[in-house]
Amino acid sequence: MWIVSFWMLPVISACVWVAMLVAMLSTWAVEGKPHYSEESIGETIPYISDIGARGLKPLFIAMGAVSVVVFDIALLSERWLRHAGRLVRNKGRFDKICSVLSLICAVVGAAGLILLTIFDTVRHPHLHRIFLGLFIGGYLVSALFLCLEYLRLGLSYRQQHVVLIVSFWIKISFVVVELALAIAFGVLDKSSHRQNSAAVIEWVIAFIFTFYVLSFIVDLLPSVRTRHRIPQGEKAIQMASARPSTSSGAANGNITYEQPLTTNSMGDRADTYRGQVVSGRHGPYRTEVV
Repeated sequence: MWIVSFWMLPVISACVWVAMLVAMLSTWAVEGKPHYSEESIGETIPYISDIGARGLKPLFIAMGAVSVVVFDIALLSERWLRHAGRLVRNKGRFDKICSVLSLICAVVGAAGLILLTIFDTVRHPHLHRIFLGLFIGGYLVSALFLCLEYLRLGLSYRQQHVVLIVSFWIKISFVVVELALAIAFGVLDKSSHRQNSAAVIEWVIAFIFTFYVLSFIVDLLPSVRTRHRIPQGEKAIQMASARPSTSSGAANGNITYEQPLTTNSMGDRADTYRGQVVSGRHGPYRTEVV
């Protein structure tokens, strides 16, 4: 089915990520909103890591790792689909380099998150902060390189594939907003009188990351419309008389043509295969339209 495809990867990643955050917040509230030992006097809102350093640490590690690993696989899938021509190809070496650098930074960000969940803020506060910086910085720089790639793609294919420039604006908005919030978080976190504000900003950064992950649905969905398997996309059933076939056995039967949902952002291999099923005296068989 076309529903089961690469675009589901960011959906899975985002769902796991949100479920983790909601589970942690809910557990903290159900437990009576306890004041943890590492929180300063007057601090009433915990950091994500404060909750994840205790009973929910296994959940923090497992769900955090699943989320970023699946997301990085989504990024890798986008690179492969573009290289294979199932999404519009890169126009030159510059945007290919940006794509590869984005992948490398995303791996660094994923490693940062996994390590910060393992080296918790209670037992390893110094390492925890370093890995937190790797996580936020890695994905921010990754998004920046993706913005450069999609800006080049959007300008190159602006007449055919508007979705590319839309994707660019989504990603650049994420970079600007998250960078501003990260700076505010760093400033407030150093002030002992503004820990609540810093904690709120950290939660906001985490939830906004969800929308960034979901934005890759826009990038990966076109691959559904260009895969070579049946069924993919919508199928139009026409009589052979309405659309003559190149096959001699199709004159007296029905033909099922595979058609894409849309051609927006479709790669140059979109028409490599268009399966048609011909019903005739000798039974159904599959031919290829060239």
